[in-house]
Formats: sequence, C-alpha cells, structure tokens
Amino acid sequence: MPTKKSTPLIPVVLCGGSGTRLWPLSRESYPKQFLRLLGEETLLQQTIQRLQAIDGMSAPILVCNESSRFVAAEQLREIDSSNATILLEPLRRNTAPAIAAAALYALAQGDDPLLLVLPSDHVIKDQVAFNRAIQIATHAAEQGQLVTFGITPLAPETGYGYIRTNKTQDQTQEQTPEQTQAQAYPIAAFIEKPDRITAEKYLAEGNYYWNSGMFVFRASRYLDELTRYQPDIVTACRAAVESAKHDSDFIRLNHDAYATSPDIAIDYAVMERTEHASMVPMEAGWSDIGSWASVWAIADKDTGNNATQGDVILQDSSDCIVHSTTRLVTTIGMCNTVVIETADAVLVMNMDSAQGTKKLVETLNKTKRSEADQHREVARPWGLYDSIGTGKRFQVKRIQVNPGAKLSLQMHHHRAEHWVVVKGTASITNGDKTYLLTENQSTYIPIGVTHSLENPGKIPLELIEIQSGSYLGEDDIIRLEDRYGRV
Repeated sequence: MPTKKSTPLIPVVLCGGSGTRLWPLSRESYPKQFLRLLGEETLLQQTIQRLQAIDGMSAPILVCNESSRFVAAEQLREIDSSNATILLEPLRRNTAPAIAAAALYALAQGDDPLLLVLPSDHVIKDQVAFNRAIQIATHAAEQGQLVTFGITPLAPETGYGYIRTNKTQDQTQEQTPEQTQAQAYPIAAFIEKPDRITAEKYLAEGNYYWNSGMFVFRASRYLDELTRYQPDIVTACRAAVESAKHDSDFIRLNHDAYATSPDIAIDYAVMERTEHASMVPMEAGWSDIGSWASVWAIADKDTGNNATQGDVILQDSSDCIVHSTTRLVTTIGMCNTVVIETADAVLVMNMDSAQGTKKLVETLNKTKRSEADQHREVARPWGLYDSIGTGKRFQVKRIQVNPGAKLSLQMHHHRAEHWVVVKGTASITNGDKTYLLTENQSTYIPIGVTHSLENPGKIPLELIEIQSGSYLGEDDIIRLEDRYGRV
C-alpha cells in the first residue's frame, strides 16, 4: 500500500513588532528581534535556528515590515537560512491579518499545511521540551483544533495575559509534570493582564497559564474560522496576496488591499470566539523578553547578581542590568537598577519600573523626538550610516558601504554633499562623470546634481559625508535608479 504523505509543518515567524519596552536599544526602526541581547545571535536568528533543529520542519515564512526587510534578509543570510519566504506587510494590521496572509500564501503553493506561528523575539531555552510541545500540538491540529501554547507560570506575573483551561485542581494534583504537558486541553477563557492579587490566585489554582502568542493549526482551518468571525480580514488578505509582487528576496503584499483589513490580534479575532481552541502546556524556559527586568532574569550574572554587556565596571552594586553600546559605563552602590547606554540616549530606572518604558516612548513620540524610532546608526541595504554631528545648516555622517553594494542614483533639492574617503575605494557618479576615489581623496556634489556611490572593492568602504543646505531631512532624496527597489 502507498505510504500516507505527511502534512507539511510550515513555521510562520511574525517579525513586525516594535519592542518599545526595551528602549533605547530597541526602537521602531530597529526592534528587539534584530538585537543581540543574549549571545552572538539575534533573537530572530535564535528563533530560526530553533526551527532548524527540528526534523522535517519546512522552510519558514517570515512576515515582516517593509522598513525592516533588508535587516531581516541579511540576518537570515548570516545563519544560512536564505530559503525562507519573506512576506512584506505594507503597513501594520496586527497578528490576525499577518497570519491570514501567510496562510493564504501557503495554500497557494498547492498544499494545505499545518502552520506553526511564532513571534520572532521570544527566548526558549529547552529545545527538547519545545519540540515535544510542538509534536503534541501538531497532533491536535491535525484533528481540526486551533492550538495555542500555555506557559506554566512560575510567578504571579501581571505583565502577561492568561489562559484558563477546564482542567480541575484535582487533575492538576494527580498528574505528573510529564502527564500535564502530554496533551492538549480545551480552553475555558482568555484573560487580560491581572492585578497582583488576582495573579497570585491564578498561580495557586493550577489551571491558569501564561498566554505565549504561539499557535499551531491547519491553514484552511484558521481561514475558515476567521471567515466566520472576521470575513473582512480574509477578503482583504486574499486580495493582497493575489495581487502581491515579487521583488528580489521579498513578496510585497498589495498595499491598498491590505490597508482595508481590520487591525486586530488573533486572540480577539478568532481564539477567544472559536469553539475549537485548545492549549498545550509548555515548560521550556520561555520568556517574551517584554522588559529589561525579563532580560535581567534570564541573562548570565556575576557574583553580585548583575547582568552586564559591553564596557561596564560595577562597584558595590547588585541585582542590576547594565548595557554599554559605545562607551565605558560605571556604577557605584547601585541596587535593582537598569542602566542602558546607546550613542544618543541613556536610560536609568529602578528595575521595578521596567514596564514604564512604553509610556516613556509615547512621550518621546508626542514631542517628536527622533530617538523614539531611530538610532543614530541606521541600517541600509547597502550598509549603514551614523549621524556623527548636526548643526543649523550642516550634518556630518559616517557612511559604510558593503563590498559590491551601491547607493541609489539620486539627487537633492536642498543640500550639497562633500565626501571624504577614509577606507577602501569608492566608485563615484557625479553628474555625467564617473571616477574612483581612494583613502584621503574627496569630492563635492552640488545641489541638484545626480550622483551615486558604489563599493567596487572587497573590503567595506568608509567615508565621511558633510551635508550643507537649508534642509537636511532624509525625505530630500529623489531616487532615479535603485537596485533595491526603492525608486
């Protein structure tokens, strides 16, 4: 008899969060999934590597913001995961539409796969327990269930939503931890973040779990339930996928179609309403890295219970997290304190106030501070630039261009530019002339002149750019040609 074909299991990695609670390291333009918070790999890379360690796992679908697409693609290449599909959301519409777009795209490839939906910015330390929970959830999803993972609570946490199962206290006491984690339980209710007293009650009762935001279900099953409860999302996402455009490494969802989708999370759209929701308990060393306190909790620590990264010296300090990006950071006599230093901002706060950074970022946005969403150093598909200094009518940048990369052919209406090469070789297009510059050589680009910059060498090209003019904003760039599709 022919062997039954196994159902593909496709990871859908959601990569569109902003991570404001980890400001100033995480920002709108460079959120926490791209940061190396715990080790050499970023949180996104750790998520992908965790999937690569599971036998039979299909290539992932990454759902990403357009603004983060080149960073995501580069980080995937760094860990040899170039077989991933990257779907680009033209604007944020929350998790229900993002997952719907991935499900529709997967169905269009000819199968009706199971989808393993994961955030890209979580930490899971126990790979074996993670694999076991996925196996149990996969079996339940094959029976038509929409499965989520509940994290066995370790403390009365007020920063997480909770899931209540119909498991009784007697069942909880009678089962071993292995038995508890070996099945999927029907979900009785999803509960918003509780206060401390309520969270302590949940912990004592034993049938409440932290809501992880991870799911397994068949693509068609999710879309059927979404059609039942939020048909406008399916209509919008189907149109966005059917009229999507392939662009280099990316698949761009249609902007106008996707914009008509309601903005809603999967919990509210489907999981809290469907009669087919179930939950698999997971004890796998999980953390959503939702605050600097949670980073401190899972980081390696010194004898004073301090977690440090970068150039840091602590004296008579304990229970602190101190992160240095660009300079020496020291503390004396500090306790239970967060200190995070970047090139353009420093955060100092009591660890107990770790959830307050979101409100702080809201204040920065209201006052139109660029530090809310941009680092001083900004990633580009060709490399990066670092805004070294600014004045009333000038700005100085350090520009690094990767080997073989090229900036767009462009012009400016309000500024002139002076380039000085400090490392490598530059191929310059300046009006109708093209020429090479090497170290200590410079050139001048007048206002309104078409120009471009390329690195023809095998080492990174570095130069200093001095801008001068009446307006120096990044939106004064008229792109005429661009190999990265930004015209």
